[in-house]
Amino acid sequence: MCMCVYVYIYIHTHTHTHTPKSTTAMFFAEAGCLFLGFRTNISQARIICVQGKPNSICALKGSSVNLPCSHQHPTARNSWYTGHLTISKIMFSADETHVKYSMSAESNFTLTINNLTERDANFYCCIKTADRSKCQQSGIHLQVTELQVKVIPATEGQTVTLMCSSSCPLTEKPAAYIWYKNREFLYEDWSPWYQELLSSEEAVTYSCAVKGYEDLRAPEVSVDSITETCFSVTYAKGRMCSSQQTSVDESCSITYPREIHVQRTPAEHRGHIRLTCNSSCFLTDPLISFVWYENRKPTLMEEKQILVSSSDPDSLSCAVKGLEDVRSADVCVNDSCWMLNYVHSRICALEGSSVNMSSKYSHPDYKQIQSKCWYKVKRNAEEEAEQLTEDADHVEYDDSMKTQHILRLKKLKRDDSAEYRFTITTEYEEVKQSDFPGVTLIVTELRVKMSPSAVVTEGQRVTLTCSTSCPLTDNTNYIWYLNSRPLTLNQNKHLILDPVSREDAGRYSCAVKTNKDISSAPKTLTVQSITGTWTPAAAGVSAALLVLILLTVFWWIRKKRTSSQSPRGEISDTVQQYESFSAPLAEEEPNYSEICLSKNKTETIYSTIQPFQPQEQDHHPSDVVDLRNKTGSELNDQAVDT
Repeated sequence: MCMCVYVYIYIHTHTHTHTPKSTTAMFFAEAGCLFLGFRTNISQARIICVQGKPNSICALKGSSVNLPCSHQHPTARNSWYTGHLTISKIMFSADETHVKYSMSAESNFTLTINNLTERDANFYCCIKTADRSKCQQSGIHLQVTELQVKVIPATEGQTVTLMCSSSCPLTEKPAAYIWYKNREFLYEDWSPWYQELLSSEEAVTYSCAVKGYEDLRAPEVSVDSITETCFSVTYAKGRMCSSQQTSVDESCSITYPREIHVQRTPAEHRGHIRLTCNSSCFLTDPLISFVWYENRKPTLMEEKQILVSSSDPDSLSCAVKGLEDVRSADVCVNDSCWMLNYVHSRICALEGSSVNMSSKYSHPDYKQIQSKCWYKVKRNAEEEAEQLTEDADHVEYDDSMKTQHILRLKKLKRDDSAEYRFTITTEYEEVKQSDFPGVTLIVTELRVKMSPSAVVTEGQRVTLTCSTSCPLTDNTNYIWYLNSRPLTLNQNKHLILDPVSREDAGRYSCAVKTNKDISSAPKTLTVQSITGTWTPAAAGVSAALLVLILLTVFWWIRKKRTSSQSPRGEISDTVQQYESFSAPLAEEEPNYSEICLSKNKTETIYSTIQPFQPQEQDHHPSDVVDLRNKTGSELNDQAVDT
């Protein structure tokens, strides 16, 4: 990989002292190359590349970091040095209780730095001699950052959104971001974007952390007030508070504008104009300072007003320090310059949907544009930006408008979450790509969350939320489904069941009204009652048991009736007994019956019973009993006698 550094030497040709130019050295981890250029009003930057290893590492303050030795075959002669303009050798302490630096040959001379602080941010190199040029070529630029909750105004009404951010992209990709509300765990997700849009809540604080580094939380913030033009934020401590304060551990409250723009006015000095970083929010807060950008690159100017030459060919923009995400549009000092603005800088879109990213640009009349394209900037600093080529199924370019270019992504996947930048190539092979952040896209799925849980007791208050990993950009109406049937009474992100009943149990899912075909996975709500748990599964089992019981009762009744209509004898091994024996009624005709007396299956004796004569002889009930009690042989003898 090629290691590059932009070194701009600004040769100021204007005479006014209030138009400062600066010498800046910047390392770009994404490019991985050393760009050495000299910028004047007439010369172009020149690029020099030297071979090297990944040159930038960003780590959290308070954590530990491992820096690999860049030498191909490191030996005991290699030593670690640190510094920029001058370098010094790192000394290792024998005190193992407070080890700042450690290194061993077993780890291939990897340098470990513990408990990082801002003072550790520097260049590090693993070389044999104290050669500053070699250190700059093969060294590693270590950046140390803290997490910060950024408060950014949203386009939807008087609301704001939160972002868990750092001053440089963390080299170790976060496993997840954890959000806290009033110091209590709220949720964790892969996206650094807070899931909800917020209104003002003075007594509510928010913080975030990276999973695995929960003890390195961002300072707490609270949103005090939000109006149409301004919003006020209180920070518990940290870098967002001005350096004018005596300690970074002190809290501060800052009022920010929701929008900002550059205002041009004539200046008292001939050949100059005055530029003011202005907004509809009247900013008198002493903690407020500004950032000015020239051709989308930050300068050292921090005043609200600056003077520039009216012949300056550059484009300028500004932002409030600490709220660089809300930047003004580029403006030209004269009538012809390079300008590049994005319609939306942050977009939250549903997985499976489509999204448009728009850039508006202008260029000097004497410049002829050869090509226009978009780049996908990877989160991993070691990966190069990916140029997007048109694909009918996924990527489309819309260049039908003269000064606007649109990137359309279709069938979005979670892997499409990234930063996208627009690039213009002129006839002189000059690439005008904005070093200022482009459009941040977060692709999210829909999920149903249930509070307090998915298993509740009848009579409780239950809140169902159609959750996303980021707040959807457009004003959104939702559709709720219960057991795949739409609920027409609710179009909000939250569905409240108060009080919940057994009829509310079932499988819930949600969708966005503009994308009905994209819905969440169903989630089951279980409602417990005093007698037990009521769920759709329990209802099905209960119905099945009821049907089984009814069938059993019906079968028993039918069997009993059949048994009474068709009596059968119960035969033992030696004796055959009769289950019933009844005399015919007097009104009926004489009836003859057959008695089968058998000692085994092969021997059967038949006997005819004398016809019943009620007038001549009455049978006493005891005769019947005696007859029933006779054995088979006795009955046989009696039948023979008859």
